[in-house]
Amino acid sequence: MTSTMDTGTTSSELLSVVASRELAGKRTVFAGIGLPTLAASLAHLTVAPELEIVYESGVCGAHPSQLPETIADAVLITGAEAVLSMPALFGNVLQGGHIDVGFLGAAQIDRWGNLNSSVIGDWADPAVRLPGPGGAMEVMANSGEVFVVMRRHDPRSFVDKLDFCTSPGPDRALADGIRPLGAGVTRVITELGILARPGVGEPLRLIAVHPGVTAAQVRAATGWPLEVDGDLVTIEPPADAELRRLREEVDPGRVYLR
Repeated sequence: MTSTMDTGTTSSELLSVVASRELAGKRTVFAGIGLPTLAASLAHLTVAPELEIVYESGVCGAHPSQLPETIADAVLITGAEAVLSMPALFGNVLQGGHIDVGFLGAAQIDRWGNLNSSVIGDWADPAVRLPGPGGAMEVMANSGEVFVVMRRHDPRSFVDKLDFCTSPGPDRALADGIRPLGAGVTRVITELGILARPGVGEPLRLIAVHPGVTAAQVRAATGWPLEVDGDLVTIEPPADAELRRLREEVDPGRVYLR
C-alpha cells in the first residue's frame, strides 16, 4: 500500500503520525527501529516535547543528528544523555519500571496482545523464519504499557491463534504463574484504525477508524470476532504541519518513510 489518502500521504506517514499522537503526555519510550522511531521522534517535536527515547543498544535520551538505521548506529551516541550496558538497561531501567511505553512491531498479534516475531507456520518447519524478539519479551513484561504498530491489517497478521508466541502479554504470563509489571499491549495502530484494551483481562477492541474505513471492513480483516467500541470515532487525518515536520525534520533522507 503506497498511498492511503488523496493528499499523497503514504502508509508509513499515516502510521507514524497517528502513533505519535498516542505518545502525548508520556515521559519515556523504549523505541524499536523503523516506525516506532519515526513516531517517537515526531512526538518529541509535537505532542511530547519532554519525551526521552531509549534504544535497545543502551542509549538513553538520544539526540541524533539524523535517524539511526540500526539500534547501534553511531549517530545515536553523540549528544545522548547516557549510554548504558545491557545489564544496566534491562536490569535497572526496564525491570526497574522506568519505561512508560514500549513501542514494538510484530508479524502476528492475537486478541490479548500476545506477539509473534519468530516464525510463520510450524516451528520445526516454518514457512517463514522471522528475526525474533530481541528484547521484546523484556519490553512487554516491564514497560508500563506497550504500543504496537502493524503495517498489515489482515487475518494473517491479526490471528485467533499465534503460530508461535514470542512475546506473551500479561494475561498469558499470569496464566503461567508469572506476574509482569506492566499492562501489556494497550494500543495497536494500523492502516485501518486503532485497537485498544484497558489492560489485563480485556481483549483488544476497535476504538477508532481512519476516514472512509468502516467497522465492518476492520472486522473482516481481523482473525477473531472483533468487538467495536460503542463510541467509535474517526481519526483526524495527518495535518499539513505534522507531515511537514515528519518529512523535513524527522526523516528528510527517507530512511524509513516510503
